[in-house]
Amino acid sequence: MNDTQDGKVLQQIEREVRMREGASKLLAACSQKDQALEASKSLLTCNARILALLSQLQKLRKAQILERAGLRSAEDAAPCSGKVALSDLRIPLMWKDSEYFKNKGELHRCAVFCLLRCDSEIHDTDIVMVDRTLTDICFEDPVIFNKVGPDFQLRVELYSSCVVEDASPAVLAIKRSSFLGGSLGYSSGKKIRAAFESATACGSVGGDGRSGCSPSLEQSAVGPKYNLLAHTTLTVENVLNGFKTHDLTVLATEDSPFWLPLYGSLCCRLVAQPLCMTQPVISGQLKVKLKDSNIWENVHADVKEQALRCYETHEDLESGDNLMLLIPIRKDTCICESEGHIYINAQPQRNDAPFVISAPSPEDTQRWQVALQQHVYNLGQWKQSCDELMKIEVPKSKKPSALQQGSLFHEIVTPSSPRKGPVNPDLSSEIRTLLSSYYKESH
Repeated sequence: MNDTQDGKVLQQIEREVRMREGASKLLAACSQKDQALEASKSLLTCNARILALLSQLQKLRKAQILERAGLRSAEDAAPCSGKVALSDLRIPLMWKDSEYFKNKGELHRCAVFCLLRCDSEIHDTDIVMVDRTLTDICFEDPVIFNKVGPDFQLRVELYSSCVVEDASPAVLAIKRSSFLGGSLGYSSGKKIRAAFESATACGSVGGDGRSGCSPSLEQSAVGPKYNLLAHTTLTVENVLNGFKTHDLTVLATEDSPFWLPLYGSLCCRLVAQPLCMTQPVISGQLKVKLKDSNIWENVHADVKEQALRCYETHEDLESGDNLMLLIPIRKDTCICESEGHIYINAQPQRNDAPFVISAPSPEDTQRWQVALQQHVYNLGQWKQSCDELMKIEVPKSKKPSALQQGSLFHEIVTPSSPRKGPVNPDLSSEIRTLLSSYYKESH
């Protein structure tokens, strides 16, 4: 780790602290139910990101200490990184017949969303309102994690909040005017420390599925509260170029106000694109000895996906046209060097004659050997993710959230024409700046 990495993580932490402050202010100022639900979700997400970034910072500093002590090499072999995408997430519901078919009983409504965690990268989904008219909770938009290793653990958490009637407008107006009068004049160090303490208190989840907030904090908090309803963890073993069902651990019981009749499983599409499948690992000029002959051919070649691809000219290599020879490279391919030549045996268990390649110089031969061995290692670590190149859908541009569309943003940040009802006192420029930056950073 160097100072640049350290500084980037600290900048991310400070950004999330500012986002958290903005979400807290907005939550107290909300006059509409949708706004409060969005602000509460943002607050929970910021807490999770702060904790994840602090954990990442700790790991980076630990690695630096080990490296300086000579206990860990900075050049230890590691598999390539890649993209992982989760999409078309569906969680089936199991309502009672009397509720779903006969539409009887008290209408139970909850606002739910998913928090997706992979290392220090955390994404949240849109909020979905759930009642007995739905048979599935659906989050269709793809969520992409851009730089993860094959040992990734993608944790899917489903949060739920029971939707109740809003408080009276008069109470909300008093709450808004009193809360927004506070000062934001704290140093960055105090902000991060305070955010860490609060995030630690609210970021953990108890065995009963309730948020791990302390009683005093829970009683003084305003707005709707989300509770962890269910979760599961996905790994490279779960990657499939299609839909697959996974077990879901349900934490809440039927007597919990945020409970929903989950079936106990979720269905989604989890795909991966390792870099070794999307980018050439190495390229250059080679001599290739054809199988069962003493003929050597000069070729332009590169290593990508599960093959060493050979072309007659550099132009063909660039365009991918007129493929001359395809040497398969799989997870069990044997790569070895002898007398300045590299031997590639794609199926060592069958004792087939290996392909033989030669580079222009000993240095190039060493470079190709290392690259080929690393490629075989990458294929083995990413497992079935390298059986074929999987397609990752580009996320659609999101519509503005209800929080930004509602009256709060326009009333406080960009006040418009006079309106009926209680008028808020003028807000300081500091608060206006905070609210404006909140929307810029979160969208």
